[in-house]
Amino acid sequence: MIIFAPMKVGLFIDTWYPMVDGVIKVVDNYARRLVKYCDVVVFCPDTGNVGREFPYQVEQCSSLPFFTNDYSVPLSALDPVFDARLIRSGIDLVHIHSPFTIGMAGLAYAKLHQLPVVATLHSQYRQDFEQNLHFKLSTTLAMDGIMRVFNACDECWAVNGGIKDLYQQEYGLTAPCKVRLNATDHVPVADPAAAAREVNARYGIPADATVFLFVGRINFIKNIDFTVRALARAKELGLRNFRMLFAGKGQDEEKLAALVQELGLTEEVVMCGLTDKPMLEKLYSRASLFLFPSLYDANSLVQIEAACQGTPTVFLEGARTAATVTPGVNGYVSPATEEAYAHTLLDILADKDGYARVSAAARRDLYLSWDDVVRDVYADYLRLTHREAWG
Repeated sequence: MIIFAPMKVGLFIDTWYPMVDGVIKVVDNYARRLVKYCDVVVFCPDTGNVGREFPYQVEQCSSLPFFTNDYSVPLSALDPVFDARLIRSGIDLVHIHSPFTIGMAGLAYAKLHQLPVVATLHSQYRQDFEQNLHFKLSTTLAMDGIMRVFNACDECWAVNGGIKDLYQQEYGLTAPCKVRLNATDHVPVADPAAAAREVNARYGIPADATVFLFVGRINFIKNIDFTVRALARAKELGLRNFRMLFAGKGQDEEKLAALVQELGLTEEVVMCGLTDKPMLEKLYSRASLFLFPSLYDANSLVQIEAACQGTPTVFLEGARTAATVTPGVNGYVSPATEEAYAHTLLDILADKDGYARVSAAARRDLYLSWDDVVRDVYADYLRLTHREAWG
């Protein structure tokens, strides 16, 4: 039966701006494009005066800062105003992007009103619990709790095949699951030479220097200390005339600066801080390699942003976020030691023809636009709600 009304979708997330991370960017990009097809409401915590305008509806609950990291704790269960807005929302489908307080509120609403509910599997939660809870029983109980949420969904979407395998084989996922890749709203820079000159001038980089790049939270959980130590070893092995750019902010900036000084890399390491999207695109374009030895991330948007500019990523063996890469074809995967990573970087730079092929393949194979991905997302929403396209 055709329903003559636009679908209304609720996206539920336990973080929000001004914090910036991959999950927030995914939800924002989903919502900005879904408004072309249907009505959208984002349910999220109130994390301060964002100062942003959104082309979609945002409903926020109260939250408290979580002092041990960069995030806040949503208090949706203690916010009757938020509950009332959810009840009055009239949404037709729930899509949760985290399994905690706001995600659970979305799931409960879906079950009460017999609505389809989808969950995106963005993170390797066991790592978070093991780091923060410290006791095996606490980790087990926390994992049981989030898996009850995910297993109660009609469908789960994993951000790559490695994460799908992790949830099904190790976490106990029983709900139907498919792979839904992330994407980017970045576009290739129009004039790479001009972009390189601008980056060089802004950050004091020699025109002939090799540039490595990291973009994201400055947090050692991302293994950025590994990056610095590996570069120090590469310098000992003969790497010369290079710069390592860190673009982002985070709780470990002082620790990173101390490590850089300790290892004698103050001339080579540049802290760029937060930058806007046009400058980020130029940074990716200027870089020869994107260094991402994280074993924490599930599938980071930054590796797709890098691929957009033809900049390959160097991952570590065992990284779930490397699941979309074919090593030596459209990216690189190194053994997970600083010594091996240093040698990998030197080997890549020594093979200019091979690098050119991998660079071209990274853009060809790994660069996905949100417009294409969200078109497929909307088709799945229609399937799950048994609707036909509006208009």
